[in-house]
Parts: sequence; structure tokens; C-alpha cells
Amino acid sequence: MNQDDKHTILNALGGKKGLFDSAVPALLFLIIFNISKEVSTAALSALALSGIITLIRIAKREKLQSAISGVLGVAICYLITRSTGKAEDFYLPGLFINAGYGLLYLATNLAGWPIIGVVLGPLLGEDFHWRKVKERKRVYQLAGWLWVALFFSRLIVQYPLYKSGNVNALGTARLLMGYPLFIATAWGTWMIIKQQPVARKPVE
Repeated sequence: MNQDDKHTILNALGGKKGLFDSAVPALLFLIIFNISKEVSTAALSALALSGIITLIRIAKREKLQSAISGVLGVAICYLITRSTGKAEDFYLPGLFINAGYGLLYLATNLAGWPIIGVVLGPLLGEDFHWRKVKERKRVYQLAGWLWVALFFSRLIVQYPLYKSGNVNALGTARLLMGYPLFIATAWGTWMIIKQQPVARKPVE
């Protein structure tokens, strides 16, 4: 596997722009909330920043998938927070997302259809032929367990902080367990997957 495959894998897993589009508004929310102590002001500021990021992506003619998903995610956080008036609820959708992804990766790994392989197989030109190659299937499952650990570790740490209403600790935990853990897990995924060659389907 070459460097092009590496970039394909990292982009398919979310990429740096996707992390930026979701992490920066969340950081602004935490800062504004600590300054103003106003939940609605902090949430609206985060939403406005997410909208600005999306406009910049449009102006630069970049791919909008991460920006649009980011602004929609922040908009949902804003609506929930405005409805409940609780600052910790700004991070509630993220907990549901981590639970959903964690269960998805867990279920597909156990079923022998690791989502890592389902997503990356077609992108790397092996489609689902990797399921017939024991070694290739094994590395996809092994990489999948890294993501299971990532998502559930976030829940284990962040959910108790959410229940306690400790906004600063929760926001800090989300930031520390966001970009740094994603990069580590994505890198680990690449290191595992590259151990076995792409299982390209034989030409008949």
C-alpha cells in the first residue's frame, strides 16, 4: 500500500477538515460560555462560526461534506441547548453519535463485516473480495476494534461528566478526546491495514 492509499484511508475516516469543522465551534462555545455565562449566547456563537466556516469552504470551492455536516451538527446542538437551557446539553448529540458509531463498529466486527472494510474496500479497489482473504479480513477487524475502543472510551469518560453538569470538564474532555484520539486511531488503522496487501479480485 502506498501514500495515496494512506490519504484515501484518512479522508474516508473523516479527515482533518471534518475534525476542524466540528471542534472549533465547540471550543468557541466553551470559551463564550465561561465569559458570558449565557448558554444561548455561547450556542449561537458556535452556530455562527460554523456557518462562517461553511461559507469559507464554499468560497474556496472545497468539498462541502464535512462543513455541511458540521454546521448541521452544531445547529442541532444549538436547538437542544436553547430548548433546555442547559449548557451541558450542547454536547449531548455527540454522546449519541459516539454511542451509535460504537455500536455500529462493534456489531459489524462481530458479524464478520467490519465497517472499515465495507467503506475502504471499494475505495482501495478490492470491493468485498477482502472477505475471501483471511489475512485481509483480519486486519480490517483488528482496525475496527480500535474504533470501538475510541467511541466507547469517549462515552465512559464523557457521560459521567455530562450527568454531573460539569460543562468545563466535559468540554475539555471532548476536545482532548476529539482530534488527538482521532489522529492516533486513524494512524493506528493505517499501520494495521498496510500490513497486508490489497486483496484485488483476480481478473477472469
